[in-house]
Amino acid sequence: MTTDDATAPPPPSSPTHERAIRSYVLRAGRMGTGQQRALAELGPRFVLPYADAPLDPAAVFGRQAPLVLEIGFGMGDATAQIATTLPDHDFIGVEVHTPGVGALLKRIGEQGLSNLRIVQHDAVQVLQHMIAPASLAGIHIFFPDPWHKKKHNKRRLIQGPFVAQLVTRLAPGGYLHCATDWEPYAEQMLEVLSAEPALQNTAEGYAPRPDYRPLTKFEARGLRLGHGVWDLVFRKR
Repeated sequence: MTTDDATAPPPPSSPTHERAIRSYVLRAGRMGTGQQRALAELGPRFVLPYADAPLDPAAVFGRQAPLVLEIGFGMGDATAQIATTLPDHDFIGVEVHTPGVGALLKRIGEQGLSNLRIVQHDAVQVLQHMIAPASLAGIHIFFPDPWHKKKHNKRRLIQGPFVAQLVTRLAPGGYLHCATDWEPYAEQMLEVLSAEPALQNTAEGYAPRPDYRPLTKFEARGLRLGHGVWDLVFRKR
């Protein structure tokens, strides 16, 4: 569902900028007419420009509500469904791929969603600069790129240093919800999250899928074929 946004490059002024490892790949994708129209018409209202200063959620959404950050929303179907299911929460989705941004904007327009905004930028930099410490009620990371080859495992999003950054943005009692359909990655996620002292597992190992997370078409097909899906839900102590 998502593409990884894990390892942000150093700032452009850094001499290592060009050699930095990225955990995502900018893949070419075709934009449908509806997506292009949504990008042009709804982008100015619902896509937040990247900034080096923390955003003010109350100013963005016009209210005070629990704020949830989703990293790598893919084409945004589940994101829109969750925003519909939880209208008393506000959501910021981060995605680097323009077709996915256009697709989610189209859903925002069709469903009249007012509790959802998008940032089209590297998630690590968004987390570091746009999200204030202890401001998030939750973080969603669903089906990040598993980087199957062992030599590429270092590009996986869920690594100790990144999880430590995530924790700083969670409010006390806030949750981190990850999901994957790749068992070796699920095992790594469980190991890494369990090793973070500020987090506590809400289950004995993997968690049942929370009601708010819908099944994607891809996921439902995999389950019919006997493939596994693993959810992990940890809370900040």
